[in-house]
Amino acid sequence: SKAIVDGNLKLILGLIWTLILHYSISMPMWDEEDEEEAKRQTPKQRLLGWIQNRLPQLPITNFSKDWQSGRALGALVDSCAPGLCPDWDSWDPSKPVDNAREAMQQADEWLGIPQVITPEEIVDPNVDEHSVMTYLSQFPKAKLKPGAPLRPKLNPKKARAYGPGIEPTGNMVKQRAEFTVETISAGQGDVLVYVEDPAGHREEAKVVANNDKNRTFSVSYVPKVTGVHKVTVLFAGQHIAKSPFEVQVGRAAGDAGRVTAQGPGIEPLGNVANKNTYFEIFTAGAGPGEVEVSIVDPSGRRGTVEPTLESRGDGTYRCTYRPTAEGPHAVHVAFGGAPIPKSPFNVTVGQACNPSACRAVGRGLQPKGLRVKETADFKVYTKGAGSGELKVTVKGPKGTEAVKQKDLGDGVFGFEYFPTAPGTYTVTVTWGGQHIPR
Repeated sequence: SKAIVDGNLKLILGLIWTLILHYSISMPMWDEEDEEEAKRQTPKQRLLGWIQNRLPQLPITNFSKDWQSGRALGALVDSCAPGLCPDWDSWDPSKPVDNAREAMQQADEWLGIPQVITPEEIVDPNVDEHSVMTYLSQFPKAKLKPGAPLRPKLNPKKARAYGPGIEPTGNMVKQRAEFTVETISAGQGDVLVYVEDPAGHREEAKVVANNDKNRTFSVSYVPKVTGVHKVTVLFAGQHIAKSPFEVQVGRAAGDAGRVTAQGPGIEPLGNVANKNTYFEIFTAGAGPGEVEVSIVDPSGRRGTVEPTLESRGDGTYRCTYRPTAEGPHAVHVAFGGAPIPKSPFNVTVGQACNPSACRAVGRGLQPKGLRVKETADFKVYTKGAGSGELKVTVKGPKGTEAVKQKDLGDGVFGFEYFPTAPGTYTVTVTWGGQHIPR
């Protein structure tokens, strides 16, 4: 008593530790504890034995370094109240203070275990063992309070995936790859799947819950390129067993050499800017495979001309596109990831047809002054009018008259006709099927 009055801190702390040791740590740890066995052990051994009995999955051998990650605290809390810290085994060991704080807050609020030591102290490598033992000695007699937010235990590693879509080989470019994720043993959670191609482009796969007894999910994706793909499967935000999966995507089994194409859209000449053109692709007998069309414009860029593919049945596809610039274009046609014969097709696109830029002049177009049996001539200028077909017809009192045409160069054409009877003659001039200005 004199030491207490005198404030002898060392003796006071020693007395407190003796009281804790006798009335807390030395008390029976659990109902089934063997009294004779307990008498042969020190209080420290008995407390350690109780913890080891509660946490057989963890190698707990001391009251210092084995508690530094905070995960053992979460495991102890969950063993006393299953569902209070169900995901302790997925806690990040690099965040020990956060882990310890979560476990100690749950124990304080729902097990009535006061925090006689701070989270920062219990994960300290130099922590005093007596302080840790004092805190942990409260767990054997802890009782769960009503209304605790118990959660089902999650074990993502017990989820499994199976099916061709995650097999190392056998998947083909542009063909749907499918597999199944089974989560019955992993707890309650959502499945997310990401597919990363060889270039590092990442896309989310389609996941559909089947709502069956094994809690399975159907997953599908369509690889766009060949090469090794990484398929990441997450359950409740964590990798399942064997995730990520490496999947080698190969070319489709079809034979591109048996595919043909024909039509005005792949002819060297005859196509004009700002006007739709088309061609057809025939894949019958070539086996399975996806048809792909891409167009390179005169500047060497892809994507500026967007082709549209339409299946017409029986392995026939129609491709329609609308070039927007004049000049050489390259039309690439592939089947199953391989170019078909003669691809790429070189197509020279002419100027857009512009009849309003044409003009016609000459004696043969004058309203008056022509005489019977005299040559009527005129010229048509088409330079700058783009691509088009020039047509001239002359109708007189006796019907359609013969017209002579001569190419004078530089987009200029000369015409002559020979009136044989008096009367009205109508001269029609069209460029690309459209009338030119008067």
